[in-house]
This record gives sequence, structure tokens and C-alpha cells, in this order.
Amino acid sequence: MDANTVTTGSRVKVWDPAVRLFHWGLVAVFALAYATAEDLETLHQFAGYAALGLVAFRILWGFVGTRHARFADFVPSPARLADYLRRALHFDEPRYRGHNPAAAVMILFLLAMVGVIGASGWLMTTDWGWGSEALEEVHEAAVHLTVAAIAVHIVAAIYESLRHGENLVRAMISGYKRR
Repeated sequence: MDANTVTTGSRVKVWDPAVRLFHWGLVAVFALAYATAEDLETLHQFAGYAALGLVAFRILWGFVGTRHARFADFVPSPARLADYLRRALHFDEPRYRGHNPAAAVMILFLLAMVGVIGASGWLMTTDWGWGSEALEEVHEAAVHLTVAAIAVHIVAAIYESLRHGENLVRAMISGYKRR
């Protein structure tokens, strides 16, 4: 254990408040942006800029944050990811205190996609991108791909919770996982 790890009985602190606020904040602003895509343009843009700000914060926190927040702690090598996926196909994947290798790749993918959505949305408000159908198609395709990835993320969290007997939603709220 390191200086950033706090244990309480049979539980260990894994997700710091910054990671949890980022996660649920991104859930909220993405849902708001999605719900206001056809109407309420100002609110839609606000939500998009908030999402970009959260992603920028999370990237920074991935380098300077607490142990399990750091990319160095959870971003896998290709060999480690392949091994994890091979083991998962045989229902023999290990439990991870932080993010497992597949979850790590999903995090990176979702961060990148929210970046693409935000950047393309912003570009559509500039003189350069105003009225660009190609840019609008990129924006919308990125949203649809992200929604599909979110569905996979939710299903995977439910699977992991059942597989390892640990409520990951509760862990992302409280910050604690079982020891």
C-alpha cells in the first residue's frame, strides 16, 4: 500500500473524490448535451464545453493524481491487455483493485471520443466549420459511437460486479472497494 491508500476494515479507498466527481460529472454533462442536441443550443454548448473541461482535468489528473487515478497505474501494455482478454474469454480474469486492462482501454477511448465530440462541436461554431456537413457528420458519428461504448461500459461494469462480487457503481460513489 502507498501513502494514498486508506483502508477501513475490509474496504480499501481506491477512487479519490476527484475521479468520482469527474466520472459522475461527465455522466451528467454528456446526458445533458445528448438530451439538448436538437433544442436548447446554448445549454447544449455549455454541456459540451463542460465535458471538454472535465476531460482536460482528467488528463491532467491522470499524470498528477492519486495512485489509481494515474494512467501509469492502469493503462496496460498490449501484451497485458491481450492476456487479460484471453483470460476473460475463459472466465478466468483476475480482479483488479483499480481499473482492469479492458476498462483502462475503455476509459482512454471514452476520453478521446468526448474530445472528438467537443472539438468538432466547437469547430461548428467557428467561421471555418460553420455549416460544414462533414464536420456535423463527424460530430454525430462520434456521439453514436460513444453512446454504444457507454452501453458496453455499463454492461461490463455489471458483469464485473457480478463476476467478482463487488458493486462497482457503489465503489464509484463511495470510493471504496473490498480489500
